[in-house]
Amino acid sequence: MKLTKKSHACIRLEKDGRRLVIDPGTFSEEDAAVGAEAILVTHEHLDHFNEERLRTAMESHPGAEIWTLASVAEKISAAFPGRVHTVGHGDTFTAAGFDVQVHGELHAVIHPDIPRITNVGYLIDGGKVFHPGDALTVPEHPVETLMLPVMAPWNKISEVIDYVREVKPRRAYDIHDALLTDLARPIYDNQIGALGGAEHMRLAPGASADV
Repeated sequence: MKLTKKSHACIRLEKDGRRLVIDPGTFSEEDAAVGAEAILVTHEHLDHFNEERLRTAMESHPGAEIWTLASVAEKISAAFPGRVHTVGHGDTFTAAGFDVQVHGELHAVIHPDIPRITNVGYLIDGGKVFHPGDALTVPEHPVETLMLPVMAPWNKISEVIDYVREVKPRRAYDIHDALLTDLARPIYDNQIGALGGAEHMRLAPGASADV
């Protein structure tokens, strides 16, 4: 399949002429989800969920559908009856020709004083790609390509490195990187690449790779 990095935490997957997009949030391009047949959203935070972007994508493609957790579904399902599906940990489904497994239940801890919200990750096509959203969820399944949240208010680089070690993917591509300056990127590249134990790569927004 073809993996295209969009800004921040958003990615697009293409296979057999069909498209699936994960987490087209406010930090992503306005048209990040346009043309997608399936849209997956990991949780309700604005950098992963932007209602206007979802509405634009759904209105531009009459066959488009959304899979997400309840807190997001309740915000948009009334506008698109029968096209928004609520999922949770352990669920499996097929979207735009991709087989999807749902892993995880809670967002990572930002601060003990901030209540944790729900968050799910999506394992695509039996482990070809795993997008964890805002959590360091380790799926009980081998992962070939890990979408790696490298910079967030809820993580530090030692946790990111240990996460790669625990998942043991063949390769890891950066996501959740809008807060990371170009000045700091070489530090992250060097440390994750040297210590993570997997091939570590970064795609600029709009760039693609075959996975």
